[in-house]
Amino acid sequence: MRGAVVRRGDESYEPARLDAVWNERKPDRFPDVIVMAENERDVVLAVRHARAEGMRVSVRSGGHSWVGNGVRDGGLLIDLSRLTEITVDPEARTAAVQPSAKGPAVQEALAPHGLFFPTGHAPTVGIGGFILGGGYGWNSRHLGPACLSIRAIDVVLADGTLVHATDDNHPDLLWAARGSGPGFFGVVTRFYLDVYERPTSIVRTVHSYPLALRDEVLAWTYDLLDTLPSMVEFSAKVGFTPGLGAQAVSVTATAFCTPEHGPEALAPLEDAPFRDRALRAVVAEETTIEELYDIADRLNPAGLRWAVDGVWAEGDAAGLLRAAAPVLDAMPGGISFVLWMLWGHYPPRPNACWSAQAKAYLSPNSGWHDPAQDLRHEDWVHGSLAGVQHLSKGLQFSDNNVADRFDHGLSPENAERLEKIRAVYDPDGLFRTYMAPAESTTAYAADRRP
Repeated sequence: MRGAVVRRGDESYEPARLDAVWNERKPDRFPDVIVMAENERDVVLAVRHARAEGMRVSVRSGGHSWVGNGVRDGGLLIDLSRLTEITVDPEARTAAVQPSAKGPAVQEALAPHGLFFPTGHAPTVGIGGFILGGGYGWNSRHLGPACLSIRAIDVVLADGTLVHATDDNHPDLLWAARGSGPGFFGVVTRFYLDVYERPTSIVRTVHSYPLALRDEVLAWTYDLLDTLPSMVEFSAKVGFTPGLGAQAVSVTATAFCTPEHGPEALAPLEDAPFRDRALRAVVAEETTIEELYDIADRLNPAGLRWAVDGVWAEGDAAGLLRAAAPVLDAMPGGISFVLWMLWGHYPPRPNACWSAQAKAYLSPNSGWHDPAQDLRHEDWVHGSLAGVQHLSKGLQFSDNNVADRFDHGLSPENAERLEKIRAVYDPDGLFRTYMAPAESTTAYAADRRP
């Protein structure tokens, strides 16, 4: 094996374990062995070794899982963080991307060819976990969740074989790769993706309003969504507002312009009935994907202890806001905010297990420094969503852990089919699947205080 093999007790073990999680809130879970894979052959050897030794396998790609899903007690952790290759075929409009390549690197490789892909919103997110979990990225309202752009994968299966899987030779495997998230039963070493024509320009409008206008602003955005072209990414945020010095409710509309729809698509925001009460406004300002990444990075900065959750919900705006009041009213201070992502409906496809979505995505985010505050922030992030549960259409795997707050990440029919396919490809349960409640309740040392 070319990459390092680190065993519990080795001097390099703890740095490798902690580095496998981007969040400063590190899980109190300890794999027996960590393999720092340097190439695909290392992954094959690691899976074969784990199978021979009766060790269960977990996987880390970008390490941006908020709960550190890849870091489990016992077994073998395959760290893919060194697998970052990107190759582009501009004639075929495809890209081959290894799982730990991050969004900015993917965009940089595509840009010279006039191409684009709906990579994740945070610049620190690796493509692997993001795309397996559905992948709600830049311009996904128009281009669809990133998982729907998977054309093929190179994947190491539970029997230790490396296969190139397509819809022709492994249709069930591709179906599962398109949205099963942490429940996927293999190690993807390369994604083959359809890529798209680059926007003619990217134009952004942002209005920040006093917190007292919260419900009026959110209801207005909810109703406005259906009138906007799909190339407009539309959202609001309540709480922490970088650069403003106070909590606010901010509305952001980003137009990924096409020859058919340009910056004029943002004009309806200027007709908001409360427009004259904006504390700050950026109106139809041209920007770049690099600048968008910088803005996102400042919203979720590294070096903090983070808890994040979210729920897909829909209904009339007034009823949804009444249900969401406990989430919005109980927000801790500091770097805490609620995202009100307005995606609308992107149609599911029969060749993808991805199936949880709704008009709005309500997502509490909290970042803090003091470990003594862990439980306070966790209780708000996960517990406050109980009031919205009756309106839930599910969760998205990129932000959630079903052990912290159970909800459906897939439709019941697709979840049942996934387990039938798992029984074929991984009959002995070599690969870890969704984290169980028992693993989450002992997830962090600070959580075990009386």
